Amino acid sequence: MFGGVGKAGWASILVAGGLVLGASVSAQAADLGGDCCADLEERVAELEATTARKGNRKVSLSVYGKINQGVMFWDDGSESNAYVVTNDASRSRFGLKGGAKINSDLSANFRLEIGVRSANSKRNNQYDSINADESGFDIRHAWWNIKSKTFGTIQVGHTPTASQEITEINLAGTSDVGKFSDVEDSGGGFFLAATGRAAMNGGLQWRRLIARTGAQPGEGDRREAVLYESPEFAGFTASAAWGGDDFWDVGLRFEREFNHIKVEAGIAYSSINDGIDDSATHGCPARNTTSHDAKCQMIGGSISIMDTKSGLYGNFGAGQMWDDSTTSAAHFAGTGVDDTYTFWATEVGIQRKWNELGKTTLFGQYYNYTGGGITQNVSAADPINLAGGQAQIFSSEVNMWGVGVMQKIDAADMKLYAMYRNYEFDLELARNGVVSQSAPLEDFQVLMTGAVINF
Repeated sequence: MFGGVGKAGWASILVAGGLVLGASVSAQAADLGGDCCADLEERVAELEATTARKGNRKVSLSVYGKINQGVMFWDDGSESNAYVVTNDASRSRFGLKGGAKINSDLSANFRLEIGVRSANSKRNNQYDSINADESGFDIRHAWWNIKSKTFGTIQVGHTPTASQEITEINLAGTSDVGKFSDVEDSGGGFFLAATGRAAMNGGLQWRRLIARTGAQPGEGDRREAVLYESPEFAGFTASAAWGGDDFWDVGLRFEREFNHIKVEAGIAYSSINDGIDDSATHGCPARNTTSHDAKCQMIGGSISIMDTKSGLYGNFGAGQMWDDSTTSAAHFAGTGVDDTYTFWATEVGIQRKWNELGKTTLFGQYYNYTGGGITQNVSAADPINLAGGQAQIFSSEVNMWGVGVMQKIDAADMKLYAMYRNYEFDLELARNGVVSQSAPLEDFQVLMTGAVINF
C-alpha cells in the first residue's frame, strides 16, 4: 500500500491534504516504524503545530507576540520597594498578521495587534503597585495596506506614522529592556519627592516634566491615519502620513550595510493642529484644556551604527517641539515663558557572543530633556510646590544615566536583562504671573530585571 510513496511524496500529500489526512498518516506511520516513518511523524507534528497559523485559501494568517515581564526595584529618596510589572519599554502583546498576493507587483496585507499591561511600569507609583486604571489591553495596530513593489505602500487604519519610532532607532535591540530616548517607561508614574519629604499621593508624576508624556519631543505615534511609504532606493525610504483632523508628518529613513558596518538612521517632521484627536493622547504641551486646540510642530531623528566584527555600537537621538500656544496661555502671561522643548540621548555598548546561549549586550545610556511651559496643575498641597497655591510647570529638566546587560537565549528566542537608571530633576513653577523654583527634588532610582520571550 505504501511502497510507491517516498518521503517527498508523503510531504506533498500532507501539505495538500491538511491536518485530517496528516493525523491518519501519523497513525499508520506508527505501525510501520523505521526512519521513514519517524520522518513522517515529525512532519505531521509540524503540520499540527502550524494549523492555527493558516488563513483561508487566499489570505495567509500568522499569530505572533511577546511577553515582557519583570521586577522593578525603586528608590525615591524616602522610600524603596519592588513591584512585579509589565515592562512598558516593549510591553507584552499578541497579534495577527497576513496578506495575499494580487499579482506580480501588488499585494494586500493586514495587521491587528493588541498590547497587554498587567501592571504598567510607566504608570504605577509609590501608592499603587498595579495601577488598575492603566492595566489591561490597548490597540497597537489595526490596519490594512496595498503594497506595490513599483509605487510603494498605502496603509489605512490605526497605524504607525512617518515619525513613529523616529528617535528610537537601535540596532542592538536593547529597546526591549529600556529605550535610550524614551526614559519614562521605567517608573515615570512615580510622584516627585521633595528632599527629606515623602512623595504626596496624587502629586506630580515625574513623567509630566517631559512635554509629551507618551513620547519625546520629535517622536511620533500610532494613530488613526493614512500612511504612504515609498519603495526603497539606494537604502532610502520616504514616508508621509495624514490623520485625525489636521495632523500630518513626513519622514526619510536610511538603512545600509558597508562591509561589516551597519547603519540605520531616520529624520521626520510633524505638524499637530488638531482639536479633537489630540485632546489627550497626542496633545501639545500648552494646549487649551477647554477647547483642546493644539498648534505645535516637531522635528526628530536618530542614528544607530554597529560594527558587526567587534560588536561595538552607538545610538544617538534628538528632537525638538515648538508650541505656538505656550506664550499666549493664561497660565504664563507676562512670564517670558519658553515655547520650545528639546531632548537628546545616546547609548553605547558592545554585543558579542561570549557563551553558547547567544549574544550578550553590555550598554550605557545618557538622556537629557529641557523644556518650557506645560499645561499641568501642581497642587498647592504638594510638598514640592513653594508657589503658595496651585501652579503650572514653567520649565523643567530631566537627566538620566544608566547601565544594563542583556543576554539572548537563541534556543528560546528569549532575552534576560537587568538595567539600572538614576534620574535627576529640576523644576520651576508659575502662579499668577510669578515664577518660583520648586523645592529641591530627590533623585529617583530604578533597577529593572526580567525577561522577554517572543512567540
